[in-house]
Amino acid sequence: MDKYAVLNEVRSLIDEVKFGVLATVDADGYPHQRWMSPVLLPRFPGSLFCVTSEKFGKIAQLEKNPQVSWIFQSMGLDRVATVQGRVEIVRDPMLAAEVQEAIGPRLRVFWKYAEDPSKLVVLETTIEEYQFFAPLKSINEYVKAKAVSYES
Repeated sequence: MDKYAVLNEVRSLIDEVKFGVLATVDADGYPHQRWMSPVLLPRFPGSLFCVTSEKFGKIAQLEKNPQVSWIFQSMGLDRVATVQGRVEIVRDPMLAAEVQEAIGPRLRVFWKYAEDPSKLVVLETTIEEYQFFAPLKSINEYVKAKAVSYES
């Protein structure tokens, strides 16, 4: 598979499962994982977006260490994708609205804890590495790329 085919498999899996686990590292070097609802926006190839509240602990973690890892898996565990990159905390209401519109009803639990919409920020993960693993098809593809596109 070329890098575009691998990225398209990763994108397809993210679009299908709609949730992933985001891993960050705290100031003491301990990892933290949490379920998130990300989206890939076609106008920003090479980035993964989600929303969070400025009041959540992950913000302090990301300000100190913006390196993150995401993992996504199909319900049957026959496809797994990982994405590594750097997060930028974006305080742009227009982008936040675009991301919210894309992930819509998946934010039900988020709003229970976030409470204040004015504290909403976007986490933009710039994809630096990605991997697609389909064990039943003997596929294990890894790509290191600073800039990626969905089209070949």
